[in-house]
Amino acid sequence: MDEPISSSERFPAHYWHMLEDGRIQCDLCPRDCKLHEGQRGACFVRGRIDSKMVLTTYGRSSGFCIDPIEKKPLYHFYPGSSILSFGTAGCNLACKFCQNWDISKSRRFDKLLDQAHPEDIAHCAETYGCRSVAFTYNDPVIFAEYAMDVADACHARGIRTVAVTAGYIHARPRRDFFAKMDAANVDLKAFTDEFYVKQTGSHLQPVLETLQYLRHETDVWLELTTLLIPGLNDSVTEIRAMSDWIMRELGSDVPLHFSAFHPDYKLTDRTSTPVETLIQARKIAQDAGLHYVYTGNVHNPEGDTTICPACESAVILRDWYEINRYHLTRGGRCMHCDRPIAGRFEQFQGCFGRQRVPVRIAATI
Repeated sequence: MDEPISSSERFPAHYWHMLEDGRIQCDLCPRDCKLHEGQRGACFVRGRIDSKMVLTTYGRSSGFCIDPIEKKPLYHFYPGSSILSFGTAGCNLACKFCQNWDISKSRRFDKLLDQAHPEDIAHCAETYGCRSVAFTYNDPVIFAEYAMDVADACHARGIRTVAVTAGYIHARPRRDFFAKMDAANVDLKAFTDEFYVKQTGSHLQPVLETLQYLRHETDVWLELTTLLIPGLNDSVTEIRAMSDWIMRELGSDVPLHFSAFHPDYKLTDRTSTPVETLIQARKIAQDAGLHYVYTGNVHNPEGDTTICPACESAVILRDWYEINRYHLTRGGRCMHCDRPIAGRFEQFQGCFGRQRVPVRIAATI
């Protein structure tokens, strides 16, 4: 049974329409939830009150933390910089392997400890010297109105915005949402619809359409992450097919991160991903022609290093989230051969490193 929506949770939401049978349909994502009065959508944070759609988590967060940009993971978006990260609650996917399930699957809004107006968040990022703000931990698609308002406040202060998302969103809100984002890391969770249906309760094709849209119709800097789960999406055949599709549809310069799975939430019957699987996947993607392929959630400095596609010199040497050597010009060109490296770069100011700094933002709403 749906939890009642209180008066403090009734921020007007966009992307819905009234159906002939009296229900309203949410048009935000391909779930197309159809709601009677008082009901919530599958994401749990968008619901119907007084025959209108509301967003129940506007201005409410599960917490704020300053992270290295590399943790998102983004390796080609102002490397070494810090980013103010936050999320809310709920999710429009139902991933059995969710690593943030206590937040994304939350049905208890007392988990939302911090309240902050968009301007408060932008001010906090500026105060702490963060180059950007990330909408993460749970998928920002479901709190799109809040994320877009925060993005406007950040851009007014010269602060970039980052969406960490599964990319499961309809065309119109996708256009509005990503118009406010400077970078995105999109989880390409697998390359079969069977996996998406059985393991996430969604479908692959809308995600592929989001990736094509981002790459070809926006200036958003794009990186991809695939969590390799033993026996489910880590076969050579699937990784090769995915790599070939990325190369053909997105191009060689989109960074791809293969990340190690650890048993969690509803998928505890699988073993952790062997390092060898990630190394093999990286080689398959490189052989397909992708220039920037990385490994994550394991200690593998070689898989963390950015290589110049022209002279094959190591231009950014990383160890976990530490940058030990940086051989790019301010404009992002290889110092050895002057080849431009794909990404967003500026004068390297040093590395924020492995720090994780929780912060509190005073409520003003």
